[in-house]
Amino acid sequence: MIAAAHKLARLISAMRIKGEEDTERGQDDYAERYRERALGHLALSAEKRGVNLMPGEPVTS
Repeated sequence: MIAAAHKLARLISAMRIKGEEDTERGQDDYAERYRERALGHLALSAEKRGVNLMPGEPVTS
């Protein structure tokens, strides 16, 4: 409970300092950010193995 209160206090403090409002991010935003991170990790992993990734059409299931 103390950790949650501390996190909330840091969030409020940062919002006051930066003058930002708390915005609700939708599921699509989270999915896009996850996709970008996953592709970045995939590219790093491929680079370590000496493989060149080439952009192409997305695969849909």
